[in-house]
Amino acid sequence: MGTTTEQTSAAPTPDMPNMPSMANTVVTTVDTAAPASSAPPLTTKIDWAPLALVPVLALAALPFIGSTSTWITLTAAGLAMGMIIFIIASGLTLIFGLMDVLNFGHGVFIALGAFVAVSVMGSMSEWSNADSLAQNLGALGLAMLAAMVVAGVLGAVFERVLVRVVYGQHLKQILITMGGMVVGEELIKVIWGPAQIPLPLPTALRGSVLLGDAAIEKYRLIAVVVGLAVFAALVLVLNRTKLGLLIRAGVQDREMVESLGYRIRRLFVGVFIAGSALAGLGGVMWGLYQQNVIPQMGAQVNVLIFIVIIIGGLGSTGGCFLGALLVGLLANYTGFLVPKVALFSNILLMIAILLWRPQGVYPVTNR
Repeated sequence: MGTTTEQTSAAPTPDMPNMPSMANTVVTTVDTAAPASSAPPLTTKIDWAPLALVPVLALAALPFIGSTSTWITLTAAGLAMGMIIFIIASGLTLIFGLMDVLNFGHGVFIALGAFVAVSVMGSMSEWSNADSLAQNLGALGLAMLAAMVVAGVLGAVFERVLVRVVYGQHLKQILITMGGMVVGEELIKVIWGPAQIPLPLPTALRGSVLLGDAAIEKYRLIAVVVGLAVFAALVLVLNRTKLGLLIRAGVQDREMVESLGYRIRRLFVGVFIAGSALAGLGGVMWGLYQQNVIPQMGAQVNVLIFIVIIIGGLGSTGGCFLGALLVGLLANYTGFLVPKVALFSNILLMIAILLWRPQGVYPVTNR
């Protein structure tokens, strides 16, 4: 019994991303007469080496820090910062990994989400300033929901007006989306003003909890929970649902999925909206982390986001998650040990990772 291999090609369409994997599709069929027992079992090999980077980095920092309680505090702070960075970067990872769109205007959704949170939490000051944890979380939850909705709506407009006309043209995508971010920042200044606006934490989320002699801020614990929830949701949707299956199939072979009656364009627009909404959520988390917001905050975070995505492997959700944790931990450790190095520690980390794995820790195989 043998195998036959058929080579087919699918021409990219001008109105959607020119996916590298769509250019050549290899279909392999196996003679059904072969006994089932002779086929090797399908197994997925997990690359454990990158997963060891986080504990190795944390343990390597312990001897330099000296105090165990200080190390626990810095590690918790680094993990929380990494989770917030992941929430911000996950939206862009989704857009680039599935749509092949370089959206350099991602920062405007971050800033918009933060300013929407300012308005919502300001209008719910009785809840956010109450001593009740339930009311504080209610105000925070409504602020997050409103930020995601507004950022998602802006994302739909952004995709329709700016991005749709430059699918498959990376240079034009960079230029037009950067221009869109500049316009978006100016619109934020028109609505909320150019000045810095405070975004204080709700009353019950201020302060720290003690873990032995180590103090861990309450808000950082919330950030870890939200970050894990976002990561779990993305993994489940993309890998365990029909919607995720259709999206991934559309990336691989759009014409085949459309021939089955599914509208891939709508699915990809939904991906862009979801990525924008996640940026809005990340903006709320980052604004509360900084406890103030400015119209340029999205542009300031953009460099950090792209460092995380490059470390992760240009479109890998798992790689983005791991890269964000590494960036958060290293920033806190170097900020404590060598503050001057902290300014460019993320770039040093990216260089080290790329020297080890030039395509990132978990590169997307079809890119």
